[in-house]
Amino acid sequence: MHSTDYDGLFGLIETLVLLHSPSGVEGEIDRFLLEWFQTVGVEAWLDEAGNAIAKIPGRSAERPIAITAHKDEIGGIVKTVNSDGTVAVRKLGGAFPWVYGEGVVDLLGDHTTLSGILSFGSRHVSHESPQKGQQDNKAVRWEDAWIETKCTLEELAAAGIRPGTRMVVGKHRKRPFRLKDYIASYTLDNKASVAILLALAERVTQPVRDIYLIASAKEEVGAVGALYFAQRQRLSALIALEICPLSSEYSIQAGADPVLLTQDGYGLYDEGLNAEVRQAARSQGFPYNWR
Repeated sequence: MHSTDYDGLFGLIETLVLLHSPSGVEGEIDRFLLEWFQTVGVEAWLDEAGNAIAKIPGRSAERPIAITAHKDEIGGIVKTVNSDGTVAVRKLGGAFPWVYGEGVVDLLGDHTTLSGILSFGSRHVSHESPQKGQQDNKAVRWEDAWIETKCTLEELAAAGIRPGTRMVVGKHRKRPFRLKDYIASYTLDNKASVAILLALAERVTQPVRDIYLIASAKEEVGAVGALYFAQRQRLSALIALEICPLSSEYSIQAGADPVLLTQDGYGLYDEGLNAEVRQAARSQGFPYNWR
């Protein structure tokens, strides 16, 4: 890709990252996606599970394929609204308080988005304080954290803050920035893959067969949207775009080459489909990694 292509992709990723979309409350990104698909002239709609679906007609309607990227992000979910204006939250998806650290978070109320401070308590404490252990060898848990809002119960109720309200990291902390060829940001899983999905919608025309591009809903809480779509649409293949983790136990090097996964914590991937992807990559001279 040319540098201008990377600039455009970075700008798209930045836009997507700044759209709040915790699992089950994804309306902000849904509106953007439907507008985007309409702008590039691709038919798109929301299904009953909340998936944003775009269809690129192919030369044949037989044996369609689907390419998915989930649009929801991890965060927190309100458990309790306390009388002193603090709010207790628990994880939504694989969110941990140490990922966010103390700082601004947004509570997506029914009527208003309200910002507060995710707090772990004072650092100037004695051995009698429950926070003392966190300074030594105790991990911070959601049960140890709370959100300071400095609002009254009436103000919180007026904003629509209640048990079940979603919490995400504040927008001003979410803005991505570049580290040379790398992007540093919250919610790159999976907003970066959604950006690739949108780039496909813009570039792919007249494929051999129908292609469904699925920005799937509620993936972080059980892949609900993708399962709903796959059970109702007959497909010859479904390919998921994901951000691949880098860790010492995986033999993957950071770089531009995509990674073809063979399994994950849920089970094995389809070896036949993987073989087709490998063959297609080889025929085009396209490098890839295995994991």
